[in-house]
Amino acid sequence: MKNKKNYFLTSNKQSVHFTFLKAKSKIGVLFLHGLMSDISGKKVKFIKSLCKKNNLNFLAFDFSGHGKSSGIFEKQGIHDWILEAKEIASLILKNKKIIIIGSSCGGWVGAKLIWKLKNIIGFIGISAAPDFTKYLMWNTFSKKAKQIISSGKIYKLKSDYDSYYPIGKSLIEGGKKNLILHLKKNCNFPLRFFHGLKDRVVPIEYSYKLSKTLYSKDSLILLQEKGDHSLSSSYDLKRIGKELIKIAKSKIN
Repeated sequence: MKNKKNYFLTSNKQSVHFTFLKAKSKIGVLFLHGLMSDISGKKVKFIKSLCKKNNLNFLAFDFSGHGKSSGIFEKQGIHDWILEAKEIASLILKNKKIIIIGSSCGGWVGAKLIWKLKNIIGFIGISAAPDFTKYLMWNTFSKKAKQIISSGKIYKLKSDYDSYYPIGKSLIEGGKKNLILHLKKNCNFPLRFFHGLKDRVVPIEYSYKLSKTLYSKDSLILLQEKGDHSLSSSYDLKRIGKELIKIAKSKIN
């Protein structure tokens, strides 16, 4: 249920901030943002505007511990964000055919939804980072860093953006419960995996790995020559938008 306008109260009592664009279309686009990001960025604004122009429903929300949503980042994790995405999509996009767009961490969350929701008709990964808590974090951490996290304290992991990620036990443990790269899922809908050749955060191989976990007769890996991790340039966004509208038009009936 919503506790006030533009907020959704989850079963875990988190107040999740969302934006929803209602249209008459039977198709709904669900955008899932990246780690320590939110729904105020360029990608959300561009995709929401594109959906408005093409009469598509659009839904995006701040994961708990992010943006305007409640929760402390250090105490949240992948498991929480998957549950939130399932709950809010099941209510607001209940009778819609859903196209998921997942950016970085959101690509992992979105991929997990394919096992949980039956009304998905398309998936677009943007610099998708499946299983990153294990392979890009835990497995690369020093013994000291692992001890800090295991003891319940916060480890400050330097990021590529002159800041750091405060890594807590919840993020690592939540990731362990939701690993997907060892699984296989046959998808009867289009899959698109965008990745920038200049991505210094998540290696390109993760889009390739995800394309082997999620497979479809209509699956493409789309590399952006000048693209970085965010893929937020006008060129990147136009290419992503073009594929989104293609998928939507192919599923319009």
